[in-house]
Amino acid sequence: MHILTILNQVEKNKSFVYQRAKWIDAKGKKTLEIQIVPRKNSPAICSGCQKTRSGYDQLPERRFEFVPFWGILVFFVYRMRRVDCPGCGVRVEQVPWAVGKHSLCTSYGWFLARWAQRMNWTETARAFHTSWYQVASAVEMAVGWGRQQMDLNGITALGIDELCWGQGHRYLTVVYQINQNAKRLLWVGEKRSAATLRQFFHWLKPERCQLIQYVCTDRWKPFLKVIAQKTPQAINILDRFHIMGHLSKAIDKIRAEEARQMKRKGLEPLLVSSRWCLLKRPENLTDKQSVKLKDLVQYNLKTVRAYLLKEDFQQFWTYLSPAWAARFLDQWTTRVMRSRLTPMKKVASMLRNHRPLILNWFQAKGTLSSAVVEGLNNKAKLTTRKAFGFSTLKWLEIALYHQLGDLPTPLSTHDFF
Repeated sequence: MHILTILNQVEKNKSFVYQRAKWIDAKGKKTLEIQIVPRKNSPAICSGCQKTRSGYDQLPERRFEFVPFWGILVFFVYRMRRVDCPGCGVRVEQVPWAVGKHSLCTSYGWFLARWAQRMNWTETARAFHTSWYQVASAVEMAVGWGRQQMDLNGITALGIDELCWGQGHRYLTVVYQINQNAKRLLWVGEKRSAATLRQFFHWLKPERCQLIQYVCTDRWKPFLKVIAQKTPQAINILDRFHIMGHLSKAIDKIRAEEARQMKRKGLEPLLVSSRWCLLKRPENLTDKQSVKLKDLVQYNLKTVRAYLLKEDFQQFWTYLSPAWAARFLDQWTTRVMRSRLTPMKKVASMLRNHRPLILNWFQAKGTLSSAVVEGLNNKAKLTTRKAFGFSTLKWLEIALYHQLGDLPTPLSTHDFF
């Protein structure tokens, strides 16, 4: 089967003909050039108004990079025509295999964009003997098309958080859709502020904001204020993931301080290698950690008392009634405030201050969790590492949308996979 026959099957270009293919030895690399010519009597299309217009002249040959064949670089070669358009003036024609001044074929752009989701951009460029800029341009094209075509219907649950990137504690505000059947990145904004979050709700439009039923957030007050203004009907959830995280941090702080005190006093180092015994759930402990924890709870240590309070709090999540859960929460916080464990008392005070948000978890029946948001944030951090970091916000946003946005892709004759 000839190369031109294959191209006519997988890359059909209406009104154009693949005329011939020839080998070119460029810098020691075999390159395949495919000559393209207009079909006889086919008019050129104005790139401004997309209407057929009369010809004006022809430009010198341009090369468009296409999907490699068996590791061989492939270029389309074509002399662009200019048209004399009454409305647009003299314009370069529109061709079906590329857009504007891009030297990358649209099919090759989608090909690179799909591989850039599997590998970092630098490795993608090396694998297909192209440049990082070409890969970045392909991803930008895919994200731009996907953001225009994405479906925003049916969004009822949001997860809002911040993401630290670059140097100097620079933050982004990220908003995710966390419906049971759809988890994706919806929007990225610069800085961590109320003004930034208002930009998201402006982008989402007021009619869609009215359909939001649940919002998962942390305790950041500017976010809470904007959410109350823009989605007053939504249930704002401060969920299990964040609360248990605060308890774990408090226990770890108590353990570290008590271990230092025991070392200074020359006491037996009971808390050595005990960190994960205290932070992990009992069912997730290894055999060695279970034995260590069993020995540790025999001692009257501050760390052990804090651990027992944390494990006792797990009962809170088993309630079905918000009223009974509220009663348990009040009793538990009262016990903690009398415990003389300062880090735990701070957590108890936080729980009292955010009592309504915590109890909202039961109204959502435990079906929504900010753990989803944290998981997506971890993927976002991995995205920045895979690309070896981004010096500008523009490329970081594009990479995040590409990896986490679950963006649609156009139907094509062949996916090149």
